Amino acid sequence: MDNSFFNRLLPKEKKFFPLLKKISDVLIATSEIMIDCVQCENHQSVVEYYKKIKEKEHEGDFLSNKVFDELNKTFITPFDREDIHDLANKLDDVVDGINSCAKRIMLYNPKKLPEDASKLAKLINKSAISIGKAIAELDVLKKKPAMIKEYCRELHDIEHEADDVYENFIINLFENEKDGIEIIKLKEIVSELEKITDIEEHVGKIIQTIIVKYS
Repeated sequence: MDNSFFNRLLPKEKKFFPLLKKISDVLIATSEIMIDCVQCENHQSVVEYYKKIKEKEHEGDFLSNKVFDELNKTFITPFDREDIHDLANKLDDVVDGINSCAKRIMLYNPKKLPEDASKLAKLINKSAISIGKAIAELDVLKKKPAMIKEYCRELHDIEHEADDVYENFIINLFENEKDGIEIIKLKEIVSELEKITDIEEHVGKIIQTIIVKYS
């Protein structure tokens, strides 16, 4: 018997879609807190924002682990197990990246974060929203592949925009900042922000792989 044909006749578990959607909701909420964190000039408030982000990071870990547990218990999945695993894992990586950056801001306590940090935080949030929209459509992938592809293109475009912001930041940093310690602090923090948009674009690539296989 053709097992692939047989598998298509079996009901597929739908529980992965709400779990992935919950992880994307955590990502969006975390990215919103990050905007407030980079714009805050009061260190004690930064500490409080970091605590909120840390709570979201724990929530994201719980949900991603739930996905992994369900993969081990589920016979037929809506997409390849590897794709579901990679998607949940990479979403969690984005939240982890935001948490790591907020921790650096708290520990390094720079004198003032540049406007480019705020721009990058807003781009991270913009990408998070696009990811959320794409994941919300995965359960109707065959009906709306073009829409999901468009969300993935947005992630690609946002990542390029973030590259431009980061390059502009580096130019201004070495031209205008005279304090060597502040240069190190700011460069590492803003670099972490830019890397988060790279991870978000990678989420889009995983979703595009799913589209190619199943649309």
